[in-house]
Amino acid sequence: MRQGGDGPPTGDGERRARRARRPPVARRPARRLPAVLIVGGLAFGIGTPPGYTAAPFFSAAPLVAAPLCTLRVTVLTALAALVGEIWVVAFRSAALDHHESVTEVATVFVVALLALGINRVVRLSNARPASVRDVSEAAQRALLPLPPGRVAGLAVAARYVGARADARIGGDLYAVQDTPHGVRLIVGDVRGKGLEAVAAAVVVIGAFREAAEQEAGLEGVAARLERALQREGGRHEGVDRYEGFTTAVLAEIPSGGQSVLRVLNRGHPAPLMLTPDGGLRELAPASPALPLGLGEVASRPDRADETFFPAGSLLLLLTDGVTGARDLRGRFYDASARLRGRRFPGPDSLLDTLVEEVGRHTGGAPADDMALLAVQRPMGE
Repeated sequence: MRQGGDGPPTGDGERRARRARRPPVARRPARRLPAVLIVGGLAFGIGTPPGYTAAPFFSAAPLVAAPLCTLRVTVLTALAALVGEIWVVAFRSAALDHHESVTEVATVFVVALLALGINRVVRLSNARPASVRDVSEAAQRALLPLPPGRVAGLAVAARYVGARADARIGGDLYAVQDTPHGVRLIVGDVRGKGLEAVAAAVVVIGAFREAAEQEAGLEGVAARLERALQREGGRHEGVDRYEGFTTAVLAEIPSGGQSVLRVLNRGHPAPLMLTPDGGLRELAPASPALPLGLGEVASRPDRADETFFPAGSLLLLLTDGVTGARDLRGRFYDASARLRGRRFPGPDSLLDTLVEEVGRHTGGAPADDMALLAVQRPMGE
């Protein structure tokens, strides 16, 4: 069986894995605030009359660093603040009373010690959630290994970004596989979170790996996934037996250099196709369908939609962690509007840009998990 992405990532895969695990950039400006406060304290001490004190600036710097920075950075900030306060006191020694000078320096020193204590408490309180996140990330990488950079001549990239609000493993999934019928892909989102969602994701990916090799069309692959989820649901009792489902998009790029793309959508956000000239198409299904696992609720024949997939185009499959991402005002991130008219050299560049922009839009990590998969047909085909 030919599979796109079994085993640990190496080479380019390791770099993609590091990029996928980059921390959000929202806290970086706040981490510069201690340096700004120290510089402000120096400027205030030099430029104001003797009756004013710069101690509040120097005291605030280590307090701000304590919850945001490492112990080493907090110690360096505390030392810089103390040295800055001593320098200002020495600079204004002729105009300051000796007791006032000692009081100001002592104040900054005590606050600096307090900041070191706060940093220690924050690190200890974050230790357990951090270990939980590490375990979750390891499990997620085992379940969703990064695919190789090229599969059957196609450039491929994938990302998984965990949610801000929940350290538990989510149910978003992706897979790429080179089959006798062409390269087949899936991106899906299992209902719920935690171990039950992981179990369902394992069922979906396992069924997809097998069906993608054996079934002649995407309709047959979807039918196999439906039966697999129904069998999984039969192991549950009560409401969970009927409410387990998975939204998913299946895609197929036939081998032999054909400029054809087949997509079968089961209740999932529509894929996007970005063309080399900056154009963008939303590949909405001709006939909406229910998610996988709801065949007992309503059953209708699946039908894959076929479209032209020109050379150099990028296919983007994503989950609702992107389409449902909101900013502080409640406005959704509109991937179609943001990406239209832009050109990307490859799938890695597209996904890096998308992850960064969603992070900025939400002010940090997204509120829901994101699974992203991008494939590019090379030029000249």
